[in-house]
This record gives sequence, C-alpha cells and structure tokens, in this order.
Amino acid sequence: MGRGKIEIKRIENSTNRQVTYSKRRNGLIKKATEITVLCDAKVSVVIFANNGKMHAYNSPSTTVEDILESYHEITRKRLWDAKHENLSNEIDRIKKENENLQIELRHLKGEDVASLAYPELMRLEDALQNGIAGIRDKQMEIYAMHKKNTTMLEEEENQLKHCLHKQEIMDADIREMNGSVCNNTAEERDYHYHQMPFGFRVQPMQPNLQERM
Repeated sequence: MGRGKIEIKRIENSTNRQVTYSKRRNGLIKKATEITVLCDAKVSVVIFANNGKMHAYNSPSTTVEDILESYHEITRKRLWDAKHENLSNEIDRIKKENENLQIELRHLKGEDVASLAYPELMRLEDALQNGIAGIRDKQMEIYAMHKKNTTMLEEEENQLKHCLHKQEIMDADIREMNGSVCNNTAEERDYHYHQMPFGFRVQPMQPNLQERM
C-alpha cells in the first residue's frame, strides 16, 4: 500500500512543521549530493529556516560566488552588481574602522599598550591630556552656571524678603491708623454732647413720680 497523497499547504502545528522541515531539508541536500556525484554537476543549495538559521550545500571545489558568476555569464543578468559590490566594500571599511576604534579605546583605557612604540605612546599621552583639559573646561562651565543660578536665587530671595518687610510695615501703619480714627470719633462724640444745651441732652429714662403718688 503506497503513501497517501499529502496536501501541499502550510503545516499549522509548529512541532510537525519543524520535523517536516528537517526531513525535507536533509532529503534535498542528499539529492544535491547525489546529482553532484552521479552527473558531475555543480550544485549550490542555500536554505533559510523560518527562524533565520541557514543551511547550505556546495559541490566540492565550488562556491556560491562561482555559481553566481556562471549564472551571470549564461543569462547576462547580474544578481550582484556594482552597487552591491560598493556596498560590500563600504561594510568592510566600516568594520575595519570599528576595529581600529576599539583598539584605540583600549589604548586610552591603558590596555594593550605594551606593544606600542615611543612615538605612539607620546601621541596617546597628548590625546589623554587634551581629553582631561576638555573635561576640566566643561567642569568649570557647569560650575559657573551653577554659581550664576545660585546668585540669581539669592537675589530673588532678598527681593521677596524686602517686599514682605514693606508689607508688614504697611499693615502695621494701617492698624495704627484705624485705632486712631476710632479714638478720635469717640472724643468728638463726647465733645459735641457737652456743647449741646442742657435741655436738648438726652436724659436717662425716669419713672413718672406723679403716677407713683
């Protein structure tokens, strides 16, 4: 009884999908190896899994570059043009520059300096001194700014204290003035009362003596 026909579609179960990928990948590479040996063919197989892991096979004494170059010669279609070549060169240049910067950084930390010659050590010392001078200048700049801010805050505090003192004096003057006005009013009322004729003065209420009789 032969195997049942398998529907070609994405396998939803992740475990089954991984198992199938491993089996079919190995089978594909096996077929590439067989056709290389049986037919003396040049074969290059590159497979990327869904997790980004790469698996590759090349015929003996064959590289991917050889396969691509043969493809270019036969089809006249370049998959790797000058633009990509320049980009590759730029990547190599940046990698080299990064390596040099890493080495220079280790030297500035005092690491791996045993192999440096005297002139290189002198340049390193000058670079460190310039760095220290720059750091000190920045420190002085921050200190001056902090001192300026402190002075401004002190002046503002003094102004607020002065304004508060003036307000307290004004409040005291107002309270004293209000007290003087009240005293003057009472004295004026008593003065006008004594200046009035006796008949017009308001007498205390007395009971009628005749009614008592």
